[in-house]
Amino acid sequence: MEIKDQLRELEEKVNLGLKEAYRKMVEFKKRNNSPLIVSRDGKIIAIPPNEILPTTNAKNP
Repeated sequence: MEIKDQLRELEEKVNLGLKEAYRKMVEFKKRNNSPLIVSRDGKIIAIPPNEILPTTNAKNP
């Protein structure tokens, strides 16, 4: 297996792990009725648990 293939496989595993971690965090926040604290446009905001999206639309810089 070439290095490019190994890196692609590793990237896929990391992305799957990040998606699973986000899913678990959303589940935890909703179960505990806890807001999600994020930064948007340099401002810190709290997203109420009932408004947290089940998947992320985060973009890589």
